[in-house]
Amino acid sequence: MSGSELKKIIREVADYPKPGITFYDLTTLFKDGAALRSVIDRLAARFRDDRIELIAGIEARGFMLASALAYELGLGLVPVRKPGKLPWRVAGEDYSLEYGEGRLELHEDAIEKGQRVLIIDDVLATGGTAAASGRLIERLGGEVAGFGFLVELAFLKGRERLRSDNIFSLISYP
Repeated sequence: MSGSELKKIIREVADYPKPGITFYDLTTLFKDGAALRSVIDRLAARFRDDRIELIAGIEARGFMLASALAYELGLGLVPVRKPGKLPWRVAGEDYSLEYGEGRLELHEDAIEKGQRVLIIDDVLATGGTAAASGRLIERLGGEVAGFGFLVELAFLKGRERLRSDNIFSLISYP
């Protein structure tokens, strides 16, 4: 499916979570088997030749895409989690959100030194979460091989915060 076909499946919710904001509800796309398969196939095709060794999925909707992509590419998956969700020793990264502060964590042994890691999330908005994930992976000794997103809200200029030339979004809202 093309990006424009996928856009037609995504539900747009006006004034959520606050007036003036349009929320792009991806649950309508996730429940459509053909659309979800198309998303994973297109992400796999884009990153298949990038020498990726591991995929990091950002909580929570990024997990859905990252796990399916990891399966398709035959790679392992590590979850980038919110605080208090991982049972072992963690490394964390604090960052700024549109509406406050956030923190992300990984098990401290999740990334091997020099390992090429692809970071996957559902939406690239302001880039804070993805950038924090990249810094955390680098601090653990990994190399960010790129970023993949289902949707990019280009008007928020989040890609400018990411330290990579390998950034791919299937759908962009200008």
